[in-house]
Amino acid sequence: MGKLLAEDTRRHHRSLILQHLFAEGPASRADLARTTGLTRVTVSDLVGGLIADGLLGELGVPAEAKVGKPPTLVGLLPDAAHIVALDLSSLDEMAGAVVNLAGQVKARTVVSLDGACGQAAVDHAVGLAERLRDAVDGPVLGVGVGTPGVVDGRGVVLDAHNLHWSGVDLTGIIRRRLDLPVYVANDANTAVLAEYTFGGTTAADLLLLRIETGVGAGLVVGGALVQGHSWAAGEIGHVVVDPAGAPCACGRAGCLETILAASQLRRGERSLASVGTLLGEVLSPVVAALNLHEVVLAGPLELLDGELRKALDVTIRQRVMATSATDLVVRMSPLGDDVVLVGAAVLVLSGELGVS
Repeated sequence: MGKLLAEDTRRHHRSLILQHLFAEGPASRADLARTTGLTRVTVSDLVGGLIADGLLGELGVPAEAKVGKPPTLVGLLPDAAHIVALDLSSLDEMAGAVVNLAGQVKARTVVSLDGACGQAAVDHAVGLAERLRDAVDGPVLGVGVGTPGVVDGRGVVLDAHNLHWSGVDLTGIIRRRLDLPVYVANDANTAVLAEYTFGGTTAADLLLLRIETGVGAGLVVGGALVQGHSWAAGEIGHVVVDPAGAPCACGRAGCLETILAASQLRRGERSLASVGTLLGEVLSPVVAALNLHEVVLAGPLELLDGELRKALDVTIRQRVMATSATDLVVRMSPLGDDVVLVGAAVLVLSGELGVS
C-alpha cells in the first residue's frame, strides 16, 4: 500500500503540472512551483521526467526577461502523442480521427455502416479504431469513443437503441484488440467536454444539446460533468412531448427526438421556429433549476442556427425569472462536426494525463 500511495501521489503531482501548462500555456519551473504549491525540487524532478517522456519541451526564455539569469520556459508539446477518436453518433456512418494533445484534428476518416447494427456495428467501430491507430506515426496516448446511448462508468454501453446495443462492453472489446487505454462515453457528454475544454467558453455551468441521429444533452455544472445516478443524465431526447406523436426507437411515442432529430427537421413537417419554441419549453425548467450560463447547440448549422435557435432563446427568456435570463447565452458550438471527436480526445486527456 505504501508504494501504491507514493505512486498515486506522484501521479497527482504530475497532473497538477500538466493541467497548469495545458490551461495556461508555457511556464518556468519556479512559476509551476508557486502555482501548484509543490517544492522546486519536486517540480524539477517531475518536469525532468515529463521531458524525458517527450510530453514537455524546453521553449527558451520569455521575451520580457529581466536582468539576471532568465528562467527557461517549459510547455506541453501538442504533437508529442496522438489520440484515436471515434464518433459513433450518426445513423449511417462512423467517423474517426487522429487528434493531438491540443485538440487539433490531424486526420479524419468516415466509414459507412451499410445498415450494420449489433455485433456488426461493434466490428465496424473496432476496425475503424485499428486503422486509425496504424496510421499514427508515433506514440498513441489512447482511444476515446463518443457513442449514442446510456454508458456506465466502466464504459459499457447499457442501451443504444439505434445501434441495437445492450450491455456491450465496448471499452473492453477495443482495449483487448488494440492494447491501448480506452475511454467510452455518451456522445453528448463527450461533446460538452469538448465545448468546456476547447470551445473557448468561460462558463462553468452549461448545457450542450447534441442534435443528429438522436437528441441528447451534456451537462457541466460547477465545472464538473453531470452523469446521474444511473448514468442517464442528459437523455432529454426521450422526454415525451406529444403522447399521441410518432413512435420512437425507445419503444414509446412522441419523444422529443421524434420531432427534433436532424432527419425530422429536414422533413419540414413543423416550422423550425415552432420546434425552437417547443425545445425552449422543455429546456426552461432545466435552465432555471441549474441557473445555467450557456445553452449550446451542436448539429447541422443550416437547421439550428437561425429560426430554431432564435425561438429557443426567446422562449427560455420568457419562461425563466429575469435573474436567470440576464447573462444567459444561447449559441452554436464553434467546434462544428468535430465536437464529438474532440470530446472523445478529452476523455483520453483526462483519463491518462489528468487534464481537461
